[in-house]
Amino acid sequence: MERRTIEPRPDWQRIVEEQGLVYPLTRHPDDSLRPYWDESAYYVFALDEVEALEEVVEELHRMCLAAADHIVSADRFADLGITDPRLAAAVAEAWHRRAELPSVYGRFDLRYDGTGPAKLLEYNADTPTSLVEAASPQWFWMEDRFPGADQWNSLHERLVDAWRKQSALLPPGSPLYFAHSTADELGEDLMTVAYLKETAEQAGLDTDWIPMEDIGWDRLSGRFVDNRLRFIRSCFKLYPWEWLTTDRFAEHVLDTLDNGGGTGSTVWIEPAWKMLLSNKALLAILWELHPDHPNLLPAYLDGPRELASDRGYVAKPLLGREGAGVTIHEPGAEPVVRGDEPRCYQQLAPLPAFDGNHVVLGAWVVEDESAGLGIRESSGLVTDEYARFLPHVIL
Repeated sequence: MERRTIEPRPDWQRIVEEQGLVYPLTRHPDDSLRPYWDESAYYVFALDEVEALEEVVEELHRMCLAAADHIVSADRFADLGITDPRLAAAVAEAWHRRAELPSVYGRFDLRYDGTGPAKLLEYNADTPTSLVEAASPQWFWMEDRFPGADQWNSLHERLVDAWRKQSALLPPGSPLYFAHSTADELGEDLMTVAYLKETAEQAGLDTDWIPMEDIGWDRLSGRFVDNRLRFIRSCFKLYPWEWLTTDRFAEHVLDTLDNGGGTGSTVWIEPAWKMLLSNKALLAILWELHPDHPNLLPAYLDGPRELASDRGYVAKPLLGREGAGVTIHEPGAEPVVRGDEPRCYQQLAPLPAFDGNHVVLGAWVVEDESAGLGIRESSGLVTDEYARFLPHVIL
């Protein structure tokens, strides 16, 4: 694994925008615009290195599924902050019927520097983004810059194939709706949903658009409907389950949750059992089930334990995006256990620095198979909304 600098392509911003990346620039707190898509550098991997990482990702995915099964069978929903018995029952039912429920994709965030085993930082299994840039612009960048080279990237083909295989699980006679929240001012969620809608259409599915805010509730029929009062029988939503089950329509969601077949119900993608994987309590449960696993970091739910004096730790809210609420605690500092929000306490493993840039690998799975890589760099140790996306190549 190496970081190499390169001259950006002329007119690179127009190029990546035409390839679906609607926000190639990021506005920073000083009101400056700086590249989010950063092709002034790129990362190089060896083929055997990528093949080894693919095996790690698929093993981690299997371990996560086994941990989800443990959470359900041991009734450990409270560890995830799921204290509503009705919600816990719905998630458990979805898990037991997962073979009947469409599930598409997820992203592992890994610490890796090319010299030691990759370490799992978290699993974004419900609403992962940075998909478009990983699937499309970086592939075309490689074809422009390194024709004949390769890339850890089969995302597009695997997504189309996943929709094609899972179309049989969707209710017939109705389009698959694709929904995002209009509260997303940046456009990242809209861009991601648009791309996934395109892959579903390429798989032959009938699709339609709807903002989450436009989904209505028909009291007469007891169904979710679109703005033309058509029954929404299936919907891919880039909208976290913890919001869907706590907002004003939460009771209706649980009333009509289709966990594998029901005439008045709605199939939501990703399914409700993804709540078991998109929660950072999963990190502590994985460590409990697989202590000293080479691809895991020690993690706990009741406090930092020995990490406070040993290696330091990172306190992560159980739910959150873009590094929000994450705090870093160096070794020897007084342990802090905050009571305002449940957290996972994970061993501090500082992101490796390449030319002063802190890098995290985003390794994608589609269904149950490794499918691609996206790389983000940040100025600090927390990968936040000001991170940059850099392409990669296998040479």
